Parts: sequence; C-alpha cells; structure tokens
Amino acid sequence: MATIYLIRHGQASFGKENYDQLSAKGWEQGRVLGRWLKGKVAPTAVFGGNMERHRETVEAITGGYGDSLPSMQAVEGFNEFDHTEVVERFRPEWADRDRMARDLAAFPKPATAFQQVFEQAMGRWVSGEHSDEYAESWSAFQSRVITALDELIEYVDGGDVLVSTSGGPIAVIARHLLNLDDRKTLEMNSVIANSSVSRVLYSGARRTLAVFNNYSHLEAEDPSLITFR
Repeated sequence: MATIYLIRHGQASFGKENYDQLSAKGWEQGRVLGRWLKGKVAPTAVFGGNMERHRETVEAITGGYGDSLPSMQAVEGFNEFDHTEVVERFRPEWADRDRMARDLAAFPKPATAFQQVFEQAMGRWVSGEHSDEYAESWSAFQSRVITALDELIEYVDGGDVLVSTSGGPIAVIARHLLNLDDRKTLEMNSVIANSSVSRVLYSGARRTLAVFNNYSHLEAEDPSLITFR
C-alpha cells in the first residue's frame, strides 16, 4: 500500500500582524522533520494548501531533508478553514484587533483565554445552526477536504506523497476515515501538534488512517519544540 503523509504546518505567527507565516520555532520544527524524514521517505510528489505557512513548512522540511524534494503543488482543498471568521461570528467585537488584544490582556493567561473562546466559536460553527452566516460552512469545509484527498489519490496513482496542510483538514480526514462525530473531531483537532505527521495508507478505494499526530521527531531532538498553536 502507498502512503500519504499528512503534515501539519510548523508553528505560525500567533499574535503577529501576519499570522500566515512560520515563527522561528516553526521553521526549526520543519527542519527537524526534514532530517527525520530523510532515509525513511522518498516521496514521488509533494502537495500542500496554498497558504504561506504550508509553503514555508515545505521549504523548512527541504532544508532539513538535504536532498531535493519534488516541488510543492498547491491544492486549495487542503487549506485551513477561516479561523478569523469563525471567531468573529462568535465575538463580532473582535473584528477590532485592538479590542481583542485588550480583552485578552485582562486575563492572566491570554493564550488560554483565546483558546477557550476559540473552542466555543468552533462549536457554534460546527453546530450547523448558523451556516448561512459563514462564507464556508462546516459541511462545505469537510466536503472540499475529502474531495481534495480523493482527487490527490487518483492523481498520484500509487505513490508515496507528502501533504503540507493544517490541523482542520487533518482532523476532517480522520473523521472521514474513522467515522467520528463532530465532538470527537474537534477534540482531535485540538491536539494536533505543529509539524506532526499522520499517515493514510491507500490502495484503490481502500484508505486507512495508520498513524495520527506523530511528533516523535520533536521529542527525540528537542522537546521544547513541541507546540500545538
């Protein structure tokens, strides 16, 4: 059976003006993963969403891998959902970034406070009760991710491939393959580590989630690199 290596991007720049780029730690996570992949995986193709953090993660992996990897082919279906919209539909006042920063600064742990709001915002989106308020509903997001997976498998026709993507698409693929409910899907999404690897084995119409959220490369080289946001 061939393997699809689903890679969550390295740590993005949370709290910065441009979230959609890797932090210094995110770049190092990618390089560590590249060193770990070398000698284990020789992909016939590399895919990714067309977000900056997806592309930069492949660049970092290539830097650690040493040998040249195939050029990344961008597939919009592997893009993350719009987390900004999801949060702002739940907390409209946070469209004002200064207001959001002030609100979060009032908490002893702003990142924890944001995570709690984010989880509530996700619950609202996933419920389906307000789908008309979002540019992309939870159902539509799932559909485009699984369509991208199906089309990739048809395109590569049996080769091992890397896919640089985000936690949301990885969780949706796990949901699809394991027949999970929405609650469990959100739980899985919340624990996917930056630069972690999940493996989907496939042969014809058969697809199996063989590994989920492996970040042993970070544990072995530098545990301080383990991040989830």
